[in-house]
Amino acid sequence: MSDRIRTLLLLRHAKSDYPDGVPDHERPLAPRGVREAALAGDWIRANLAAVDAVLCSTATRTRQTLDRTGITAPVQFVDRIYDSSPGIVIDEINAVPTRFDAEVATLLVVGHEPVMSSLALGLADDASVDSGAARAISAKFPTSSVAVLRAAAPWEQWELGGAELAEFHTPR
Repeated sequence: MSDRIRTLLLLRHAKSDYPDGVPDHERPLAPRGVREAALAGDWIRANLAAVDAVLCSTATRTRQTLDRTGITAPVQFVDRIYDSSPGIVIDEINAVPTRFDAEVATLLVVGHEPVMSSLALGLADDASVDSGAARAISAKFPTSSVAVLRAAAPWEQWELGGAELAEFHTPR
């Protein structure tokens, strides 16, 4: 698989609710988030290759987002993705070959802002840094949005500036 293109999908969790007395990590999805997470899953299935594996923050809203997408690939829930930095998420992406038994061509990461936008723009190569997708992400990375990046490098070699930022979609 070393010469195959790998696809990374960065999905920001869907719109969350803010119930009184509920800590940030435990906040659930709002009704709008339930609907839009399903739309994100529909868009991924209709427009991209099947997802082979998922890295998901342990926060309630990210787990509920993943559930509502209907994506059934093997999942690793990673506490480090919650309240992290782009570097931490890159470390987790680099570890994909040791986390999953099967080859992973398409990886979905479900996380939070501001990391998803910083990561998408940071991974973008020089050719795609001025693309429409990059401009849209720079303006805002709304809830339920998906950034699509592609690179030929194996997961353990993904690094800043090493991927094509191919698409950005916000389901509504």
